[in-house]
Amino acid sequence: MSHEDPTAGGTPDPTATPDPAGTTDPTATPAVATGPLLERAAADRPCPAGGVILAATPLGDPLDASVRLLDALATADVVAAEDTRRTRALADALGVTLRGRVVSNFDHNEQDRAAGLVREAAHGARVLVVTDAGMPSVSDPGFPLVQAAHEAGVPVTCLPGPSAVPTALALSGVGVGTFAFDGFAPRKDGARRTWLEEVRTSRRAVCFFESPHRLAATLALAAEVVGPDRRAAVCRELTKTYEEVRRGGLGELAAWAADGVRGEVTVVIEGSDGTPRTAPEDLVGDVEAKVAGGRRLKDACGDVAAATGVSKRELYEAVLAARQRD
Repeated sequence: MSHEDPTAGGTPDPTATPDPAGTTDPTATPAVATGPLLERAAADRPCPAGGVILAATPLGDPLDASVRLLDALATADVVAAEDTRRTRALADALGVTLRGRVVSNFDHNEQDRAAGLVREAAHGARVLVVTDAGMPSVSDPGFPLVQAAHEAGVPVTCLPGPSAVPTALALSGVGVGTFAFDGFAPRKDGARRTWLEEVRTSRRAVCFFESPHRLAATLALAAEVVGPDRRAAVCRELTKTYEEVRRGGLGELAAWAADGVRGEVTVVIEGSDGTPRTAPEDLVGDVEAKVAGGRRLKDACGDVAAATGVSKRELYEAVLAARQRD
């Protein structure tokens, strides 16, 4: 799975010229290394009579590819790929010849593609589904095909492997005894604020993907809504050369991200400890005291919000409401 937001350039160009079907000899012996594990994979190949096979692909390091993935790439009748170019590049890096037909299966065509792929699987084809990185169907293409296959009674199986979610949770260094995965953070400000209000009260850790271009804004809003001291981790470029994990309070991470972040990003925010949150109305007096001392109202609200974790906007609105009552 690519963690670039699919609306921000991560999706293959639907107008691009598709890869020609059947560019390799279907009778050729798959070009993949031999060995005891590969022999076992070949002997216990999933869906021998046809079906849909979901397979996790490496996040960045080809060495994370499983033996079963190697065999599946080499022997599938059809490879349904999020980006055919990246899948071919992965196969080349692994030394695998793609014997089957390679077709695109991404956000903008997977609904239309599903019926045809299921029909092929029902007639005996082994249809391998892969994305750019990680597991199909998990914030990535694949779900419509899986759903259609189940409805048609076509076998569906999965070859487990790399995934950014458990990798980030393990590396985060924050409490993740229970967690929720929320996919990509909402893009629109209103929806993102509403979502963060839910994150603020959740006892579970929350893991999500974010575009590097929006990370700073999301973390800044999270610091305001959830609280600047709530522990979190930003995991960047997992398994790649420049892998980085930044840990700290949301306020600290927002300040760090303000300078710009590159690469694919997974964020983990620790769950609430259940401590009751101070109501904005209870802090109006603190704000007014700072205003009486010469601070502008918005600055005073910012000071108190930063010290207490209360939303600056909610605090500002509470002060205005109190003044109207007076």
